[in-house]
Amino acid sequence: MATLADSQLFWVVFFLCIAIILFITNKVRMDVVALMLIAAFVISGILTLPEATSGFSDPNVILIALLFVIGEGLVRTGIAYQVGDWLVRAAGQSETKLLILLMLAVAGLGSVMSSTGVVAIFIPVVMSVSSRMERAPGRLMMPLAFAGLISGMMTLVATPPNLVVNSELVRDGIEPFGFFSVTPIGLIVLLLGVGYMLVVRRWLVEPVDTTKAKTRSRRTMRDLIHAYKLSGRARRLSIRPGSPLIGRTLDELHLRSRYSANVIGIERWRKFRRVMISAFAATELRVHDVLLVDIYHPDADVRQFCTDELLEPMILRGEYFSEQAREVGMAEVSLIPQSEYIGKTLRQMAFRTRYSLNVIGIRRNDKLIETNQIDEELKVGDMMLVIGDWSQIRQLQSNNRDFLVLNLPAEVDEVAPAISQAPHAVLCLVLMIFLMVSGIVPNVIAALLACLLMGKFRCIDMESAYKSIHWPSLILIVGMLPFAQALQKTGGIDLVVQGLMDAVGDMGPRVMLLSLFILCATIGLFISNTATAVLMAPIAVAAANEMQVSALPFAMVVAIAASAAFMTPVSSPVNTMVLGPGGYKFSDFIRIGVPFTLLVMVVSVLVIPVLFPF
Repeated sequence: MATLADSQLFWVVFFLCIAIILFITNKVRMDVVALMLIAAFVISGILTLPEATSGFSDPNVILIALLFVIGEGLVRTGIAYQVGDWLVRAAGQSETKLLILLMLAVAGLGSVMSSTGVVAIFIPVVMSVSSRMERAPGRLMMPLAFAGLISGMMTLVATPPNLVVNSELVRDGIEPFGFFSVTPIGLIVLLLGVGYMLVVRRWLVEPVDTTKAKTRSRRTMRDLIHAYKLSGRARRLSIRPGSPLIGRTLDELHLRSRYSANVIGIERWRKFRRVMISAFAATELRVHDVLLVDIYHPDADVRQFCTDELLEPMILRGEYFSEQAREVGMAEVSLIPQSEYIGKTLRQMAFRTRYSLNVIGIRRNDKLIETNQIDEELKVGDMMLVIGDWSQIRQLQSNNRDFLVLNLPAEVDEVAPAISQAPHAVLCLVLMIFLMVSGIVPNVIAALLACLLMGKFRCIDMESAYKSIHWPSLILIVGMLPFAQALQKTGGIDLVVQGLMDAVGDMGPRVMLLSLFILCATIGLFISNTATAVLMAPIAVAAANEMQVSALPFAMVVAIAASAAFMTPVSSPVNTMVLGPGGYKFSDFIRIGVPFTLLVMVVSVLVIPVLFPF
């Protein structure tokens, strides 16, 4: 029987070594390696089929999938991009300031909710900010992941390993940790992490050429504004009480023929906030509406227009329409040679009535037609700049019979199709955090309720929900979870721990702290930090009892070491999630994560005995 156990342990170690080699060489996709491991454990007889595939039903895996959906809901409602806007505004063009604010924000939010969920929420934010600042995502993705891991050291409920260790103390009849017991150590590690990332960011993998080429090859709305000479043509005019425009539709007013004024958007108060709506032909104007108007004729008398129609000029910040890029879109379109509209004017086509879009510029033979655009007969090869709701632009894009959408600006990636539901998305997020912090329901149920409510409030639909889940990351996690069972089942963990006690049991408590940290960090390379805490917490308490010292510093070092999963992309789901978006390789985490883990180890061994005396 012992021979069988030894044989199975050999195969577990062998599979582990093969997986590490494949991860490092990056010749096979990591999720494929994970599936191969599941098959290998079953075929070798080390694990049964239910044991090997238990990861598919693991609550943490389901929770991760749900949090991807929550993150997508925050993106679709524009909240994620608003956070990105705040980061950009606060940081300016300083990457240093941006990195600091990003890590502080992630660590703060992650202290009261799942770090995996926080990272899932911030990944699209970092992608957006990196694009706008023309930085490679790899410069910020690893700091994002490290901050997510450090957030687990901020409060007792920040990560499952903390709760696992605390439960072991309770089972042993020891006074448990308080809610903020771990916070002083977490703050020290957070400050250390920020400083460390400011130094090592220059060594992060940075696919600059690819990223910048992609960013620069796509025109932005600002580029289109310059190409069509729209700067200075825009006006923002508020409808005053008594205006003859009130109660009438745009089609009835004929503002383009009377004043050369093309209404391209309307700001209107809805539910205590101002929203942007598209200017359709049948849109009825109301008092206090703010019209975004394109005065396309150079000789138009704007002052007379305001006087006749009782309009009040308002400040227009930003360059033309770019500030509203997530609500109202812009694109270049052209007529196809077989279009029935060739030779017709925009007025004859009733373009705005038919397509709910406004043409605000026409280029012919690379020259701009600057006057009388609405009555200009269109020819093959004419380029038209249209503006309006992004959904209408998408519909025009699918109308291949007459039009070809040639250029969608880069801002299309940041479109928030459910921006009107942003307050509901915030409510869902707050409810989820409250349920997680209070412990009224399990975390997975809290996330599930938030997802269901987001669907109810139309923050997200089923199609986008399924697409938002990053399946390779989930498969990788599922494939690595059986390692904990395999090592425990074959006696591998017990063998290593017994050797540790024999080696350093007589060298004093600080050496034992150091050894526990090293062992936790080593085991955490291959299995989840929660499983590491489950395996190591009883050993830490037993070691403390045998050495007749307080168990609190030993338990705390296990909690900190379990969260210090910085060394490989499979050490934590947080690392796995940023692997693809950051453009990293397995070796990147080793060369950046190992030195930082050593720093955290030194801090832990020095500080923990001061806060929790032996």
